[in-house]
Amino acid sequence: MSGPALAERSTIDIAEKAGRLLVVVPVGACEQHGPHLPLGTDSTVAAALCEALAAARGDVVVAPLIGVGASGEHAGFAGTLSVGTEALAAYLTELIRSARPWARGVVVVSGHGGNVDALAHVERVAADEGDRVACFVPSIEGADAHAGRTETSLVLALDPPSVRHNELVTGVTTPLRELAAELRRRGVAAVSPTGVLGDPTTASSLEGRDVLARLVADLCDMVERAFGSEP
Repeated sequence: MSGPALAERSTIDIAEKAGRLLVVVPVGACEQHGPHLPLGTDSTVAAALCEALAAARGDVVVAPLIGVGASGEHAGFAGTLSVGTEALAAYLTELIRSARPWARGVVVVSGHGGNVDALAHVERVAADEGDRVACFVPSIEGADAHAGRTETSLVLALDPPSVRHNELVTGVTTPLRELAAELRRRGVAAVSPTGVLGDPTTASSLEGRDVLARLVADLCDMVERAFGSEP
């Protein structure tokens, strides 16, 4: 079997490797990322990580992207879509059940931190039902919170034309731990009118490539720990 995309394969292709494949599911978001980044930033990151995992392991197929997640904290910004934690968790749980007859495990890769509660629920249900599931959410030490230097650097590395350089603005740079309670209570718009939590003006594609490489390594390590080597 060549090519990582599940939707591009036939059922015969998959049947030949039934019981040996890992399905990796990219989960993103459609939400504001300041005036300078596209709404699909988290989806772009999730898809890139899944494609890199598939390139590193021959037992991985990439499921279709789930492009809308739990983004309620970004309500009030035009273009933001959200299905909420409960709906996302239910969707992923049913997806995992449907893969059970032919996949040996499912890896969920979320590019959006707001999906973490849904992923935690999914992992609990999977454990109760005997499915092998591992969830990954990118984490970089020292990264800013949203649409700042870190995410802008990643997009400069992955999709440079989509960054609007003339719209770059420094957002709220208060540490996330100091903003967390207010963000949960009132959402991003109450904290940052631009939607930016960080300083994207210092971003670079070089830093983005470095961050991406570290995230890919972390993802590959997690999958190796959870599922072992390729069968």
